[in-house]
Amino acid sequence: MTKRSKDEPAATVASPACSMHEADDAYMGYAGQDELIAFLDMLVEAERAGARVTRDTALAAGEDAVADLMRRIERDEAHWCAMLFGHVKALGAAPSSKVGAFYDKAMAIADLGERIVFLNRGQDWVVRKLREMLPRVRDDQLHADLSAMLQAHEANIALADEFVAGREDGSR
Repeated sequence: MTKRSKDEPAATVASPACSMHEADDAYMGYAGQDELIAFLDMLVEAERAGARVTRDTALAAGEDAVADLMRRIERDEAHWCAMLFGHVKALGAAPSSKVGAFYDKAMAIADLGERIVFLNRGQDWVVRKLREMLPRVRDDQLHADLSAMLQAHEANIALADEFVAGREDGSR
């Protein structure tokens, strides 16, 4: 260790470690508030579209296994819409009232089996977006809720894949 002479000025520290908790989320590599609001609104619109697709598909299917599957996924979609609404409001914004373009695209598919396959592609899109954003979410509660949403979407994808596979080999 070298000693400095008494004429040499002391080194100046630009950012003391004890101030790191005061650093802006974006500075720390996390998503900032505006980015989070935009992301959550995008998911609100997608989940709203998914909830409507599953509701309308269940109605079109009547009382068979397709309707049961769609009602189950619809409950999840509605749950995640409500969760996302709460987080957008907690961030001080009004949640989007739009329905994602996914709804019109999905409802244009007349065959219910093909619509389920398309629905799964939409669910997979949500999974990808969540995986991209989760490492950048600093808020513990939001992170936990988005992680649970990710797991639920993965489970719904597996359920729908199993259902479609069963239909293809004639068991449903």
